[in-house]
Parts: sequence; C-alpha cells; structure tokens
Amino acid sequence: MDKCGDKSSKQWTTKKTNTRKTMFIGEYHHTIDEKGRLAVPVKFRKDMKSGGVVTRGLDYCLFVYPKKDWEELAQRLSKLPIAKATSRAFARLMLAGAMEVTVDSQGRVMIPEYLREFGGFRKTIVVAGLYNRIELWDEKAWEKYRKGTESKSGDIAEALGELGV
Repeated sequence: MDKCGDKSSKQWTTKKTNTRKTMFIGEYHHTIDEKGRLAVPVKFRKDMKSGGVVTRGLDYCLFVYPKKDWEELAQRLSKLPIAKATSRAFARLMLAGAMEVTVDSQGRVMIPEYLREFGGFRKTIVVAGLYNRIELWDEKAWEKYRKGTESKSGDIAEALGELGV
C-alpha cells in the first residue's frame, strides 16, 4: 500500500509531437520480499503496463524506465564516443546491468539479485518518481542522501540558478 498522499504519475500530450509522455512523481515506501519482488506504486502501474527496464543508477540507487523511455536513452548511450573512457564506463554501467521487468498480476516487479546487492537493499525500499524514471533506494541510504541534500539546498539552488533553473 502506498504511504503517500496523492503524489502520482501523470500523462500529458506535448504540443510539438502530440505524443504521450510519462511523468512519475512522489515518494513511496514499500517492502521487498525474500524473492526480490517489489510492489510498484498503484499510480505508476499503468505507465509500466508494457514493461520496463531496471538498471544500476547513480549514487547506488536503481533506475527504472518504461520501455519507450529506455529505448530512447539506450540509443543515446550507444552513440557516445567509444574512444572516451568516461563514455564507455557510463554506457557499461547503464547497459550491461540492465534487465527487462514486467509488472505481474499483483503489481510487482522482480529485482534481480545483482541489482539488489548494488543498491544495498534490505527490507524497505523507497520508490521515488523522478519525471521520466523511477528510482529505487534502500530506505536508510535514501534518508542519508535526502538529509544531506536538504542541508545543501541553498547552495544547490544557487548553482542551478546560474544555469537558468
């Protein structure tokens, strides 16, 4: 069950392309079972009905993308310059660790063992909606990250202000 208010995934139509885009928002706390199954928040399920891809993310979380968004990202990654070590490393991080997932009849996805280990998953997982992707965090790691980021929010806002955000 979602432990969150009405933060949700929304759909909208873009004016230029007239295509539907997914927007995941909100923070949910779910338990992962002994088999590695994690319930997808109810409000995210319709956007994941055709499946998705879970992979290693940054900061030791996992990224989950709907298939269409994953395909777009994977194509961009495949075009990175192979001669640059950082390009190769990032593509390997994202692509080699990726696994397709499907939402089962009970609204769960199976997180492979190697990805659960990468994320340091214990029992409670934070499922965070971040626009076009979902991030999965071990609850304790999320709390540490969130508190650290909140304590630096003024500096972050100032730096982003210089970028026009």
